[in-house]
Amino acid sequence: MTIRRLLAFLCAYLLAATPLGSEEGATPPGEGTAVLLEIDGPIGPATTDYVVSGLDEAEARGAELVILRMDTPGGLDSAMRDIISGILASPVPVASYVAPSGARAASAGTYILYASHVAAMAPATNLGAATPVQVGGGGGILPGGDESPGDRGSGGPSGDGAEGQAPAGAEGGGEPEGGSRPDAKERKVVEDAVAYIRGLAELRGRNADWAERAVRESVSATAGKAVELGIVDFTAGSVGELLAQADGRTVALPAGERPLASAGLAVERIQPDWRNRLLSVLTNPNVAYILMLVGIYGIIFELLSPGALVPGVLGGISLLLALYAFQALPVTFAGLGLIGLGIAFMIGEAFAPSFGVLGIGGAVAFVLGSTMLLDTDVEGFEISLALIAGLTAASLLVFTGVAAMAARAWRRPRLGGGDELIGAEAVAEAAFDERGHVHYAGERWNAEAERPVQAGQRVRVVGKEGLTLRVEPDE
Repeated sequence: MTIRRLLAFLCAYLLAATPLGSEEGATPPGEGTAVLLEIDGPIGPATTDYVVSGLDEAEARGAELVILRMDTPGGLDSAMRDIISGILASPVPVASYVAPSGARAASAGTYILYASHVAAMAPATNLGAATPVQVGGGGGILPGGDESPGDRGSGGPSGDGAEGQAPAGAEGGGEPEGGSRPDAKERKVVEDAVAYIRGLAELRGRNADWAERAVRESVSATAGKAVELGIVDFTAGSVGELLAQADGRTVALPAGERPLASAGLAVERIQPDWRNRLLSVLTNPNVAYILMLVGIYGIIFELLSPGALVPGVLGGISLLLALYAFQALPVTFAGLGLIGLGIAFMIGEAFAPSFGVLGIGGAVAFVLGSTMLLDTDVEGFEISLALIAGLTAASLLVFTGVAAMAARAWRRPRLGGGDELIGAEAVAEAAFDERGHVHYAGERWNAEAERPVQAGQRVRVVGKEGLTLRVEPDE
């Protein structure tokens, strides 16, 4: 496939119209509609854009209900909070639905489930493990989907427990059992997350104590146990079953309480449009990382070869796209600095030979910077180690090779003008002590020598002043 065809295919994919169709297996159309949005995978900036714009679209269409179907391991805290803010402000009721069977609403998904007006789960699904797993740099709290062995379903070593049971360390941010005491920064983050999810639980009348345990102890629960503990409202095997069970429930909206009339609603699914797809591609950490390197390489090559234009144009566009992606991702400046330092060291290896010290140091700095670039352990928001290794080796080879060729070209003897004569061999026309004549390339030149020269002797040109060559006998 040619590059032109590949670009045409990409443009057609991104610019495709957003299809809107009935959900397979949904209740047959009746009066009113329900809008279906899907979160499948890690929650990031693209997910926020899709869900928030979907809520606005549902309001514009006069939908009776928004169904947010989820299967997520977690995601970025900023993206999660934006989605929850949209749900709390939405004039259209939102029903979060963990489906299909085998799906999960881990970490950030648990917070969203607690914030929704109606919470439902399909059989053989789970939720929980809502402990913030990473703090720092540019991203704030980053809820992730990691779960401790044995937590899922059983609620950890202590079991799910009776409703209302005080969680370990609930008072004053106490030290968790069996673990090291967290520092002040970690305690601050955990306490903030606990207060946030308890507030959501109290707003929706759900089990706040279990929610706190999900944050402090990373406990999880199956669909059946979640209903038993009052974490979710009910289980449903399909969207149609969810609509039937939600019918008649009273929900609290910004404008006041309202009973749901969801039975018989026609379900329409809103798929991501080209903006969501483009944002999803750009905010993929691996894509953003590659764009950053392409931008840096392009600008460097443009500076090495002024006027080439193509490297500069591609590099500038790629670098701007990478910066746009990084402002939505938890990027550390230390990682960016180490990457830049590593590239500088690898270039310097060719111009200042150091027996590999600069090259090896540059490769180490490049790898460390790449692994530190994104300050998160959240699934789906990490840079591939294989990609880092491959680009490190390629960068070392490319920069060292290009810089070495440039250095050799700089040291190469001049091939034109007066400098061409320096180091050339000529033949003495006759014997002379200080001044005489020599022949070079069929030309007769005046010559000066510091030592006597014999007739026919080969001499080497060591300098030039006007039309006189300074020579010395070739020993």
